[in-house]
Amino acid sequence: MTDGTTWLAPQSIAFGGYHVVLARGLSPQELAERLAATLQYDAEHVAVPVGEHTGDSLLELMDNTYGDPLDGIGLRLGRDGDWTYAVAYGGWPGEFGPLAPVSLDGAHVCLLEYEEENGKPVPPQFEYFHDGRLLSACNLHLDASWGYQGVDGDPVTAVRLQQLLTAAGLPDPERNEGEVHRTALGIVEKFFRLSLPKGPIVSGTLPAVLLEPA
Repeated sequence: MTDGTTWLAPQSIAFGGYHVVLARGLSPQELAERLAATLQYDAEHVAVPVGEHTGDSLLELMDNTYGDPLDGIGLRLGRDGDWTYAVAYGGWPGEFGPLAPVSLDGAHVCLLEYEEENGKPVPPQFEYFHDGRLLSACNLHLDASWGYQGVDGDPVTAVRLQQLLTAAGLPDPERNEGEVHRTALGIVEKFFRLSLPKGPIVSGTLPAVLLEPA
């Protein structure tokens, strides 16, 4: 029995919400290096190991390193069953580029992201790639905001996921957004058999890296 992903719906992993990438077919270090390569900075970045950390101790290290945790990006890394995962800390909002390159060479890669502190506001996001191809993507409030009209992606996969969301009564503008968020996460979780351990991420210690200029 795994924790799935629905526990993310009411959970801010660090200030700002959550940014989690899950991958099948990549080691934790490979996932970290590929994510570092997507950063939209002028300089190439790499993943620099900094030992094992809780979320709080990684943020403290980033505060000591950069003067403010939001001036850098760190990742805590782990495995849960078939899935490798990377959880972002610090100034990650808007800094990672498209995930298609991360999924090359046959990897499966899933993004779950919620910019809770963004004042616009931004709905929680979901994307799933395999071998450089987008299989499905939507915002998890299932409304028409931020460029989404239902589920985008591969015609077969996106349509099947859309059918499951529709069968659950989504989108439903009368429902509480938190309930919609949880329901949509649960459907995505079951459809793609996602797994993400709550205990190690929220209160445990995991290997960590800082994304630094090469």
